[in-house]
Amino acid sequence: MKKIIFILTVVFCVSAVHAQKLWTLEECVQYAINNNITIKKIQLQRENAEINLNTSQMSRLPNLNANVGQNWSFGYSPGRSGLYESQNRSSTSTSIGSSIPLFAGFRIRNEIARDQLELKSATENLEKAKEDLSLAIASLFLQALFNKELLKVNEEQLNLSRIQITRTQTLVEAGKVPQSQLYDIEAQVAKDEVSVIQAKNNLELSLLDLKQSLELENETDFNIYAPKTGDVISEYMSSVQPPHIIFNNALNTKPVIKGQEYKVEGAKRVLDIAKSYYMPTLDLSIRYGTSYYYIYNMKDYIDPITGNLVHPTNDSFASQFKNNGSELIGLSLNIPIFNRFAVRNQVRSAKLNISNQQLELENVKKTLYKEIETAYLNATAAQEKYRASEKAVKATAESFKYAQERYETGKSSVFEFNEARTRFIQSQSEQIQAKYDYIFRTKILDFYNGIPIGL
Repeated sequence: MKKIIFILTVVFCVSAVHAQKLWTLEECVQYAINNNITIKKIQLQRENAEINLNTSQMSRLPNLNANVGQNWSFGYSPGRSGLYESQNRSSTSTSIGSSIPLFAGFRIRNEIARDQLELKSATENLEKAKEDLSLAIASLFLQALFNKELLKVNEEQLNLSRIQITRTQTLVEAGKVPQSQLYDIEAQVAKDEVSVIQAKNNLELSLLDLKQSLELENETDFNIYAPKTGDVISEYMSSVQPPHIIFNNALNTKPVIKGQEYKVEGAKRVLDIAKSYYMPTLDLSIRYGTSYYYIYNMKDYIDPITGNLVHPTNDSFASQFKNNGSELIGLSLNIPIFNRFAVRNQVRSAKLNISNQQLELENVKKTLYKEIETAYLNATAAQEKYRASEKAVKATAESFKYAQERYETGKSSVFEFNEARTRFIQSQSEQIQAKYDYIFRTKILDFYNGIPIGL
C-alpha cells in the first residue's frame, strides 16, 4: 500500500511539473517587451542618450593633463658664457596643468538641456515601441483565441454528425429514410473531420505566429489562456468614446506626441547653442612644470668676472627638478570677430530645424487624429456587426433545431438538414469573428486612450 501511495505521489508531482502553462495576454505582452530584439536595440539608444547627457554635464568640471618630454640637441647653441658653442645636450621636461571654462556663452548649460530633452525623447521612443509591440501581440493573441473557439465549434459539429449517424441508422432500419441518406451523413462526417483538422492547423499556425513574436525558442507546448467573455458589448462599451475625447487624452499620454514635443524643445536648445558662438569665452588655466638639462663634454672656461678658470659640471637631476620649477596661472579671453559667417549659417540652420520639428509635430497630431477617427469608426462598425451576428445565430439556431427535428422524424432529407446546419455553423463562425474583431477594435481605442492592453 505504501509503495502504491509513493508511486501515485511521484506521478502526481511529475504531472504537475510538466503541466502545460497557459499564457495570458498580459504575460505575452510583458514577455515580448522583455525579449524583443527591436525593443532591446531601442533600449541601447536610450542608454546612449544617457551617456551623452553625462558627457555634457561633466564638461563643467576642470580637466587635468600631464606632459613629459625628452629632447636632444646637437651643434651650436648658447652656452653658459652667453656665446654660441658647439655642444651636445639633452633636456627632460614635465608639466601638469588644468583648465576650467569660466564662461562659454551659456553653451554648456544649453548643451545639458538639449541632451536632457534628447534623453526624454529617446525614452518616449522606447515607450512607443513597447506600445506598438503590445498592440501587435494583442492582435496575434486574439487571432489565436478566435481559432480556438472556431475549433470548438467544428468539434461540436463533428460530434453532432457522428450522433446523427446512429439516428439515421435507426431511421433506415425503421424504413423512414432510404439507405442513401446514411451514406450522405457518413460523407458529412468525413467533411467535418477535415474541417476539424483544418481548424486545428489554423490554431497551431496562429499559436506559432504568437510564439515567434514572443521570441520563444524552447517552449514546445505553447498555449494561451482563453478568458471567459460575457456580454462583450456592455463589457467593452466604455472603450468606445468619441474621437475628440480620445484625442485630447492621447495628446497628454501618447509617447509619439510627447517625444516629438521634446524634439521641438531640443531644436530650440540647439539654436541657443549656435548663438553662443557669437559670445566671447573665458578660461582659467593653472600649470606647474620643471625640467632637467644635461650637457655632454662640457669645456672649461674663464669666468669673465673673476677671471678664474672654471670646470663646469652638470647639476644633479634632483636639484634641477627642484630648482627649475615654475608655476603659471592665466586667464584666456577669446573674442570672436569674424568666422566667415559660419556661426550665422549655423543659427539659420537651427531656426529651420525648429520650423521643421514644429511642422512634424503638427503632422504627428493630424495623423494621430485620423488614426483615432478610423479606429472609432471601425469599432462602431464591429459593434453593429457583432449585434447582427447575434441575431443571425439565434435565427439559424432555431432553423437548425427545426430541421433536426424534421430529419429525425424522417420528414426531411439529409440535404435540408445539412443546409440548415451549414448556415448555423457559418453564423457561429461569423459571430466569433465579429466578437474578437470588436474586442480588438476596442483595444485599439484603449491603446490611444493610454490604457494598458489586457483582457
